[in-house]
Amino acid sequence: MKCPSECSDSKVIRVAFGPGGGRIEQQGQLEIDPVPEPTGKEPQSDVYTQTEVARLLRITRGRLRSLDRARIVSPSGRRRGRRAYTFSDLIALRAARDLLSNKVRLRDVARAVKRIREVLPTVLRPLNELRIASDGKQVVVKTTEGAFEPITGQMVIDFDVRQLHDDVVRVLRPSAGRDRARAAYELYLQASQLDEDPDTMDEAEVLYRSAIRNDPWLAIVYTNLGNIRFRRGDEAQAERLYRCALEIEGHQPEAQYNLGYMMLHRGEPGRAIDYLRGAIDSDPRFADAYFNLAMAYEQDGDSHSARSSWQSYLAIEPTGSWAEIARQHLGE
Repeated sequence: MKCPSECSDSKVIRVAFGPGGGRIEQQGQLEIDPVPEPTGKEPQSDVYTQTEVARLLRITRGRLRSLDRARIVSPSGRRRGRRAYTFSDLIALRAARDLLSNKVRLRDVARAVKRIREVLPTVLRPLNELRIASDGKQVVVKTTEGAFEPITGQMVIDFDVRQLHDDVVRVLRPSAGRDRARAAYELYLQASQLDEDPDTMDEAEVLYRSAIRNDPWLAIVYTNLGNIRFRRGDEAQAERLYRCALEIEGHQPEAQYNLGYMMLHRGEPGRAIDYLRGAIDSDPRFADAYFNLAMAYEQDGDSHSARSSWQSYLAIEPTGSWAEIARQHLGE
């Protein structure tokens, strides 16, 4: 599962080998407020023994020793006084393993790993969308939404760094992963009690961002964070966050509804209808979605569908001021 593309740095750094090679930076990254650093160990800040790395990457300890002796990938951390591999080392090892399995020459593997090492410090923080790709002639470090110019030739490695991160949690640190997911959900619950009050909205935003750092796959957090940005008048960022939620949970009714609401008020009823119908498909009792779907159909000139949506709304919410508005549209 990919992490939301709009929720991370969209920088692309391409590194080409040979004469004229070097770093080429593409502009156009999404500005997003920094999130608080998580507490406790997590894969990026942890270190790993040779045994753990061999188990994680399914690589022999002999191969690890060979890469170390050749100074292609050596343990750069320390654990209890002994050499250990960092998460950056794991990225380099994963790339080296895949290149070697595709019969790339050891000399070219060394060059590829060297280039990856050079660019990692500039892009490792936006881990959610980082990818490594190479054809043995050049290495691309990219994000899925970045302006990527495809490399020529057959690509022999292409992997999500985020997936490597998740593999570490799943294989080597399962209890840490569960603890972080639990902590993220607790932060979400705290924030959801604060996010509608202007006096506590700032606190809620900090809590939501901390939740994302602990568990980037908790889709509802992106939706609620988008709601805060929308209330602050930042519709562009709100839309990005709603789309983040849908990249994780494609049928989440809340994010679909919010996007439909935004499209409706932009005067784009056709797009609004698609999102609002999606919200209703996911949650057939979503009364507000029926209400706004009826409005969208009316804007789109489809009075028959609008009437059906008003009736559906009233079947769920037969009383209240919004029900009276629905009846007025039905001519009752």
